[in-house]
Amino acid sequence: MLKNGPLTGLKVVEFAHMVMGPTVGLMLADMGAEVIKVEPIGGDKTRKLKGSGAGYFAMYNRNKKSICLNLKSERGAEIARSLIADADVFVENFRPGSLDKMGFGYEALSELNPKLIYCSEKGFLAGPYENRTALDEVAQMMGGLAYMTGPPGRPLRAGASVIDVTGGMFGAIAVLAALRERDVTGKGQRVQASLFETTAFLVGQHMAQYGVTGSPAAPMPARISAWAVYDVFDVRDGEKVFVGVVSDGQWAKFCEAFGLAEWAGDESLAQNNERVARRDEIMPVLRALFETYSKDDLMVILEEVGLPFAPISKPEDLFDDPHLNAKGGLLDLELPDGTPVKLPALPVEMDGARPGLRLNPPKVGEHTTELLDGLGLSSKDIQCLAASGVI
Repeated sequence: MLKNGPLTGLKVVEFAHMVMGPTVGLMLADMGAEVIKVEPIGGDKTRKLKGSGAGYFAMYNRNKKSICLNLKSERGAEIARSLIADADVFVENFRPGSLDKMGFGYEALSELNPKLIYCSEKGFLAGPYENRTALDEVAQMMGGLAYMTGPPGRPLRAGASVIDVTGGMFGAIAVLAALRERDVTGKGQRVQASLFETTAFLVGQHMAQYGVTGSPAAPMPARISAWAVYDVFDVRDGEKVFVGVVSDGQWAKFCEAFGLAEWAGDESLAQNNERVARRDEIMPVLRALFETYSKDDLMVILEEVGLPFAPISKPEDLFDDPHLNAKGGLLDLELPDGTPVKLPALPVEMDGARPGLRLNPPKVGEHTTELLDGLGLSSKDIQCLAASGVI
């Protein structure tokens, strides 16, 4: 675990909910920044989501401190501004214009704190759509990702909040770049990331394919593969394994490992493009062959040969994954209700160490007293604020 993260000493104030905004704060927090999550009285409503949203708060809010404030009250807004006055970064994902009306827009906060990096996570960057309301799914649909994910005629969103998370990642990258620029200029700035433009960036490879070939990319389930062997295969006992052979050298090793001597000696199959042209001949043979193997036996051979392969896992299977459990890939957290859980660490290493856990996902307003005390408020002041509904 990183003992002293590279962002230790930075202070971040987060006005964010759901996934995209909190992802920015999570990444900065995991890297060592002090991240103060400002929640409404009673807590962020994300905490109470059910169904597919039940894990949002737990996953994207570790290593943060929670303070509850009534920002509609003059005193609550004043306390929030006091927290922001010496902050390095402010993160928000409110609808365009909402925070301006409350006195927390970029102009107001940059006047309060000229060195502040103000990060806005939005549906769209500047342009005709900038005031539209967007969600991860909206962006996937209009940005071409749903079209590419589902079979023809059946657009399908990806199976995780990939645009929210990636948009948050781009926001964090922009924050780090702005902090570096502040080191030079001494001035803060506003940075923005968005759902729609993030989606466009992710499908850029397909746009480039059209530019290069003049032909539109087919949805992934109907695509023409760049390699002859690059697919999911049925094996014994109803299991499935993905196998890829992505170079001519791998093809030779593959044929040797599975006793495919006829193919190994066939010069017309030695080059990838020739194999792709004969894919309809190759695949039925391999499908029948792999059905004679168990999943574990097949994967042992593929790993020994050094070929790309993967079992078809479910998210819950990852709790017991030996690789994730070996070197800090999963963090042992305690949820606000006391439930223990393992969740993925930030997927980076720095000098051989992984970012770890300093704070569990906070209880509602868990650090309110601590933070107010840091602003110089007395116990009596804090009691009065609680009695008046400010905290």
